[in-house]
Amino acid sequence: MQRLEKFANLGISENILKSLLKKGYEEPTPIQEQVIPLMLKSNIDLIAQAQTGTGKTASFGIPIIEKAQEKLNYPQCLILTPTRELAIQISQELNSLKGTKKLKILPIYGGQSIDLQVSRLKSGIDIIVGTPGRILDHINRKTIDLSLISDMVLDEADEMLNMGFIDDVEEILKHTNDSKRLLMFSATIPTQIVSIAKRHMKNYEIIKTKKDDLTANLTQQIYFEVNYEDKFQALCRIIDMQNEFYALIFCKTKLETDELANKLQDAGYSALALHGDMTQKSREIVLNKFKKRNVQILIATDVAARGIDIENLTHVINYSIPENVESYIHRIGRTGRAGKSGVAITFVTQSEYNRLIYMLKTAKLDIKKQGLPTIDEIINFKITRVQNELLNIIQNNVEEKYTNIASKLLEKHPAIDITAALLKYSFGEDLDEKNYQDIKEVKPIDAYSKTRLFVALGRQDSMTPRKLIDFIKQQIEINERDIKDIRIFDRFSFISVPFEEAQVLLQIFKKKSNTKSLITKAREKND
Repeated sequence: MQRLEKFANLGISENILKSLLKKGYEEPTPIQEQVIPLMLKSNIDLIAQAQTGTGKTASFGIPIIEKAQEKLNYPQCLILTPTRELAIQISQELNSLKGTKKLKILPIYGGQSIDLQVSRLKSGIDIIVGTPGRILDHINRKTIDLSLISDMVLDEADEMLNMGFIDDVEEILKHTNDSKRLLMFSATIPTQIVSIAKRHMKNYEIIKTKKDDLTANLTQQIYFEVNYEDKFQALCRIIDMQNEFYALIFCKTKLETDELANKLQDAGYSALALHGDMTQKSREIVLNKFKKRNVQILIATDVAARGIDIENLTHVINYSIPENVESYIHRIGRTGRAGKSGVAITFVTQSEYNRLIYMLKTAKLDIKKQGLPTIDEIINFKITRVQNELLNIIQNNVEEKYTNIASKLLEKHPAIDITAALLKYSFGEDLDEKNYQDIKEVKPIDAYSKTRLFVALGRQDSMTPRKLIDFIKQQIEINERDIKDIRIFDRFSFISVPFEEAQVLLQIFKKKSNTKSLITKAREKND
């Protein structure tokens, strides 16, 4: 067990250490180092900031397994998750960690036979992993009794809030005892999570992983400026420039996922779509194919991909730019894991540029702009790959039947003509420049230009140039020398600020519903 010395130092039993060894674990992740000893040594409630891919399931799963008792025949722990896929994954992870300990772990979710679930529950379950809707259904049917649970976990708590499960979660909490330990794991900690903690937790502790852990520092982050109509061609070029491509691609809508999957399939790529309109069985089939690498590309919406944990992804592609920084971090956190590098690519159209600027400015994201590969670059890349593949075949000895054919051809034709003909026969279509359409150059955005803004505050609000400058500086980081052309009128004012700062300001006030129209882009430069 010397290899797992750092895990052993956390206070983990030999039984679970053996399970970790089988699973190939070596060192605990930052969230595991903080959460595991705390949960083992105390009964304190906890809010832990950790995203998918940081080892959070093991961080709460190991202490829960360690503390759970065998053969009690009633639920000792309830783990709530936002999606069916995550419920299944967590239950599988817990089963792989429990070792020789005789614990019954059951995933409960919609889309599965409720009669089968009732039958399993009657047999005595120790740990339940479920979605809020189905858990509440069992509570109403009186087929689940949560009055004796010692631990309750809200996993992906922020996603449950985003998906509208807050009322269900609150109702489930009413059916638990006051002495239980409540644990919340979340990629972000919005105010709603803190308010739940204040209502339902006793003395609680907040654990946050470092920002470097959250932004997947092993992930190379790139963005491409593209016209909307050229997105598909841009995607094809990116795929064709990779020696290995095993990717999750995010789209905004269910319709877009289906359309993109169909277009990729028609172009000869191995791709499938995943979205909320699919039956549970269809979703499981698609995910199984992708996990086994029978399919190389999975196209999904944010909702459909929540809780999906896929190992060894080479790329995450934002075909549609995410709505906010939290979604971006959730998405790119699926690559660059376990010491392996990954690439996160974002397509940005002109109309989406302000959202990108806002994310760059507010979250300090390290996203580098790159130009799309040219047709010549792709063809040269493919030629190099063909040459390497042929050399590899030669080095591994060509079968005699092929050398016999070659000998007969060489009797009648020069070697260079035969080689060229074979290359054309085998790779002609793949190396054809006509496979790629021209991509129109994106009209450049002048980031150094000034943007004229309308401010719904004027002399009647006691506004002065000095007060307006201070007001703007309260909202964003800006050198006041960059605030130009201030004009104060009775009911409103005008200012000019650099393009990037203007985009951040507009996004900030777009999010503030009570001040939504306070700052807008001026329609005219003149009053």
